Amino acid sequence: MAMVNKTRNMLEGLVKEGSFKWLTKPQCPFNDEIEEMRNSPSAGKNWLHDLSPVANVVVRRCSKILGISMSQLRENFNGEASDSLKHPSNLARNFLEYCCFRALALSIRETGYLDDKKFRRLTFDMMVAWEFAAAASKPFHNMDEDVSVGIEAFSRIAPAVPIIANMIVSDYIFEVLAASTSGRLHFFVFDKYLSGLERAMRKLKSQSESSLLYSLRSERGEKILEVDGTVTSQPVLEHVGISTWPGRLTLTDHALYFEALRVVSYDKAKVYDLADDLKQVVRPELTGPWGTRLFDKAVFYKSISLSEPVVMEFPELKGHTRRDYWLAIIREVLYAHRFRRKFEISSLEKDEVLLKAIFGILRLQVLEEMGSAIPVSCEALLMFNVCDQLPGGDLILEKLANMSTMRELDHTNSAKSGSGMYSISALAIASNLGFASGTSSSVASEAGLFVGEIAVGERTPLEKAVEEARSSYKKVVHAQSTIDGVKVDGIDTNLAVMKELLSPLTEVGNWLLSLLYWEDYLKSSAFCLVFTYIIWRGWLGYAFAILLIFFAVFMLVTRCCGQGKPGYELKVIAPPVMNTMEQLLAVQNVISQAEEVIQDGNVALLKCRALLLSIFPQATEKIAIALLAMALPLALLPVKYIVLLAFLETFTKYSPLRRESTERWMRRLREWWFSIPAAPVVLERVKEDKKKK
Repeated sequence: MAMVNKTRNMLEGLVKEGSFKWLTKPQCPFNDEIEEMRNSPSAGKNWLHDLSPVANVVVRRCSKILGISMSQLRENFNGEASDSLKHPSNLARNFLEYCCFRALALSIRETGYLDDKKFRRLTFDMMVAWEFAAAASKPFHNMDEDVSVGIEAFSRIAPAVPIIANMIVSDYIFEVLAASTSGRLHFFVFDKYLSGLERAMRKLKSQSESSLLYSLRSERGEKILEVDGTVTSQPVLEHVGISTWPGRLTLTDHALYFEALRVVSYDKAKVYDLADDLKQVVRPELTGPWGTRLFDKAVFYKSISLSEPVVMEFPELKGHTRRDYWLAIIREVLYAHRFRRKFEISSLEKDEVLLKAIFGILRLQVLEEMGSAIPVSCEALLMFNVCDQLPGGDLILEKLANMSTMRELDHTNSAKSGSGMYSISALAIASNLGFASGTSSSVASEAGLFVGEIAVGERTPLEKAVEEARSSYKKVVHAQSTIDGVKVDGIDTNLAVMKELLSPLTEVGNWLLSLLYWEDYLKSSAFCLVFTYIIWRGWLGYAFAILLIFFAVFMLVTRCCGQGKPGYELKVIAPPVMNTMEQLLAVQNVISQAEEVIQDGNVALLKCRALLLSIFPQATEKIAIALLAMALPLALLPVKYIVLLAFLETFTKYSPLRRESTERWMRRLREWWFSIPAAPVVLERVKEDKKKK
């Protein structure tokens, strides 16, 4: 018993001393290095006291990669950075970014760096250090526990390696990665993501080096981004006219290829170009048997090089996620080439643009394979799709083009080349990922001709444009949510809502009609005299200006007086609930009424045609005389008098003095109009000769 008690006391003492700490809680990846640096003989020289311990560890790793001491790194930064970057408030974070950009630029020169566990850990630890770089900053989580990073750190460091993230879509990438971990990104998820990117790059390389469509792709050096339709259970169907064929669909960075499936082989591939300016239209489409439009699972493609549009269908049992994925990646390639043509980007810059699109598609593939706690929006992960949808997306593309032009890059590199003040470009890392990019990979890897989109301690014009677009997009999303909330079902209910919304205009219209028909003699007389005087004095423009000012003042007063008060909801009396048959009858009634309106419009146009072409000479003579009588005052009198005469004629025709004569003339006019026959119409049916394949 004494021996047992002695052993128990010894174990408790060891636990209290922390000897078994590794058994009770996770070890922090920084602890050992922090202790090593503090106990090192050169600690006083290499330990930077204005940096936090974690930031010191990351800077030390960067110095080892660069082959220079930490103190030398600080001297280089002090010599290259502007005074604004060396301000004490942001000095630690700016210096850390400088070290990270320089170390990453050198690390990516190693082939297959995404497969290196040390590189993946270093990139994540850079984000951790960025969150509290200064010595005075307080970490928001216990460093002895599993560390994680937030969206701001990810969006700052991850885009420094373009394959990992793009600055335009980095926020959404983070949301997808951190959806299952309470909005904080952990290393095991980040590590899985980078491993997936490495596999995606190897797949891209192997596909592009394969013999698939090689004779068609070799001229432009096209890379194969996606292939579908090779599995019997998931075919791709091509619809052209009334013909339908299953086959294999291939997307490259320049075109879309479809190979129709025969018994044991494929037909010669059809090429649907995405690179040249062929006025292409790519949009979702409905398909169904015998030309019906039932299933929302297809992509519509049209260009001036095709005699008729092509529809690619992606059948699946539930939903249309497969179609949405293909629609997004096809549009990404198409939009990238439109961007290149619009801003006249060519040569090396062209490869940079296409690589941005390729990297975006690879990231989308990896994130879909990983799965997510939230549904993944394909368009939100592809930068050119995002710029097409975001408010101000054209301004983002304009800033991106300015950064991509050779003149801008030459100017930047002449002052900053090799300094680490900018992140890495997509082009600079292409060859080191195991594949060449056009003609530029060797050039880019030598001197780093291209710089990236992130600058140390500064917001580039591209970042500012993205932030403004995101802010505007939040307003659009909020507005759209209110729109979705007020939509109601049923024709009768929507008509009731519209009637209530138009009630103020209806009341104003009824008031004007009462004045026009002289229901109250005094009010109509006063209105007529006032407007006659306004027109006579030439104050009509001022009258409309006062009306606009009234509306503006009314809205401002409503805004000021309505602060803090509940919203002004529109109260509508809902009509009785209609069953399915009643709703169908209501729709049929609306269609019949619309058809009658169209018929009456056609009859009026045919009568005008008959009058214009003198099909009925007697009626045409009267119209010609009336037009001449109207033309003389228009030619001889000033506009003010014409407006005055028109107003008096319109407003006084139902006054007590003129009512009887007006009614008589209106009756004669209707009788004359009804007596005019309509011009004849001959319907010809077009004979369609379509051959079934």
